[in-house]
Amino acid sequence: MPKSKVKKFRGSRTCGGGTHKNRRGAGSRGGTGNAGGCKHHFVRDMMLGRVMGKHGFFKHNAREVDVINVGDLDSMATEEGRIDLGKMKVLGKGSISRPVTVTAKAFSAAARAKIEEVGGEVVVS
Repeated sequence: MPKSKVKKFRGSRTCGGGTHKNRRGAGSRGGTGNAGGCKHHFVRDMMLGRVMGKHGFFKHNAREVDVINVGDLDSMATEEGRIDLGKMKVLGKGSISRPVTVTAKAFSAAARAKIEEVGGEVVVS
């Protein structure tokens, strides 16, 4: 039976690395962590499912807008029939049953039509 590597290298200074610097540090194994993923360890990382770089689309000019639907306005109206939404945008989903005066930053065409159809008023702030 052949001698195990551990027993073979017991007592030797370099453990089979030859001269003084061989087998020392991460350089002997091509780096640590994800080093070399785009170069000498490309196939290994590809098989492990690691993908480098950016993926997908990104909108640089996207603005988040708070929205509310016409169907939610009935419950929000005061006794005078006024609703102040500030910087929100009103969209046209749902229906409204009574005339109200709605103040908001923007209105979709469908929302404007539904509010004015029941006798309400649209005020763009």
